[in-house]
Amino acid sequence: MKNSITDVPGIEVGHAQNVEALTGCSVVICRKGAVAGVDQRGGAPGTRETDLLNPVNIIEKVHALLLTGGSAYGLEAAGGVMRYLEEQKIGVNVGVARVPIVPAAVLLDLAIGRADVRPDAEMGYRACLNAAGDDSKQGNVGAGCGATVGKLFGMGQAMKSGIGTASMEIGGGLIVGALMAVNALGDVIDPASGEIIAGTRSAQAGPFSFGEPGGFADTLQQMKTLVGRTILDFASRSNTVIGVVASNARLTKSQATKVAQMAQDGLARSIRPAHTLLDGDTLFAIGTGEKKADVSIVGAWSAEVVARAIVNAVINSASTGGLPGLAG
Repeated sequence: MKNSITDVPGIEVGHAQNVEALTGCSVVICRKGAVAGVDQRGGAPGTRETDLLNPVNIIEKVHALLLTGGSAYGLEAAGGVMRYLEEQKIGVNVGVARVPIVPAAVLLDLAIGRADVRPDAEMGYRACLNAAGDDSKQGNVGAGCGATVGKLFGMGQAMKSGIGTASMEIGGGLIVGALMAVNALGDVIDPASGEIIAGTRSAQAGPFSFGEPGGFADTLQQMKTLVGRTILDFASRSNTVIGVVASNARLTKSQATKVAQMAQDGLARSIRPAHTLLDGDTLFAIGTGEKKADVSIVGAWSAEVVARAIVNAVINSASTGGLPGLAG
């Protein structure tokens, strides 16, 4: 076990990024296909091919999931993922061709680095070339390259975030893992202590004194103040937490959707506030079908793994783009 989503058998992860423009994308590949569901709770989502995950629709399995920066522009990277999978002869056989199923979600990272450089089809293809079954990279890679948190008072008081992963074996050979790109309006919380570990920095604190007493402004508390209530209308739109939770459980599409819904609890435990109108929080859930499992157990532990992956995302993110990160 590497404490990574790739601990789930059959799951590969690949990243590609532009470190100067501070944007990138991450792909989760399941070559044999996996039953998938999605739950979208934020008010500002950017997604692709999520309608087909509705249990009433015919498509049963996806072949990859894309997490990408670049806001809506970044959805272009899915074309590169499809091209790679088609070359590998992976996709739904429609008689005249194989069509890979690649749902995607975006985060808005245009306010850091360069706004005119976004993930494209070439970057999506490169992420697939980099995909491996033992990937455990975290921090400023892939879709986390330009991720930030704590933006109530703008980017000047924000912190660098990134992408994080986690996994656990929950009995009987059942494994649950998550990959999360953390780009939240709010603060990241340590669920064990309830303390803020990354988020909106106090205006009185020095640029790198966020770990000192008074170093954090506490976004939720600030939203009660006159200043906080007023500035919310002008707060950064550069937000959204997106991710994938995977297991080797045997799930139907309805059950995968329920797992995605329950996994959102992990986001709420580790980000405060979560699911605002200024976030586009979207979670995919996939099951590779190897183990019979109770959907409630899979969902409950998926929430735990999501929370751990979110904490790992900020712990492993280094300072860049003028913003401090916990990894130095």
